[in-house]
Amino acid sequence: MAYQTFRQEYMQIPPVTRAYTTACVLTTAVVQLELITPFQLYFNPDLIFRHYQVWRLITNFLFFGAVGFNFLFNMIFLYRYCRMLEEGSFRGRTADFVFMFLFGGLLMAIFGLFVSLVFLGQAFTIMLVYVWSRRNPYVRMNFFGLLNFQAPFLPWVLMGFSLLLGNSIIVDLLGIAVGHIYFFLEDVFPNQPGGGRILKTPYVLKAIFDTQEEDPNYNPLPEDRPGGFAWGGGQ
Repeated sequence: MAYQTFRQEYMQIPPVTRAYTTACVLTTAVVQLELITPFQLYFNPDLIFRHYQVWRLITNFLFFGAVGFNFLFNMIFLYRYCRMLEEGSFRGRTADFVFMFLFGGLLMAIFGLFVSLVFLGQAFTIMLVYVWSRRNPYVRMNFFGLLNFQAPFLPWVLMGFSLLLGNSIIVDLLGIAVGHIYFFLEDVFPNQPGGGRILKTPYVLKAIFDTQEEDPNYNPLPEDRPGGFAWGGGQ
């Protein structure tokens, strides 16, 4: 009975969010079980291009460190904001959401060539948070019951929190930068005089992921009730 309930709840998670968070949890699990080591996963351009270990282009986004506070914190934010994006502004547009993943991942890999970052999953999470926050500018947030602010400030609050924990803010800045590039090209530039859509989802992705026709009359509900946890919670 418990298994059926869990399975039902699990299958109700949107497909992209379900696939990505599951991959992250499983990757951490196999590392914890010492079946593989982080040295087989991290981003290393030399090993990727000279030794053809191309899986590192993906696995470096899946490992968030050993199980602990930092891992749980990242998983909560990843699951929460990835799901809200997929069920909100990307509802019925799975191919566009996958394309955002590919575009963001590619940009981060390129930037990763110039900064000393070996795992980019946290930066990817910040990118998702940034895009959600810019698309929901009027949502009021509450961070650990200490700070109240508008949603667009959330990525910067998280960066400040990382700084307080003694972590490098380069990861946060990378996620913010990539998120801003995507948001500008997708949401801002097309509405500017003389602007247009630069980011166009390839037809092959639409053929694979968009199996149902979009309802032209569908108007996404405002994502103003994230619910759940006190940190980064909407009001």
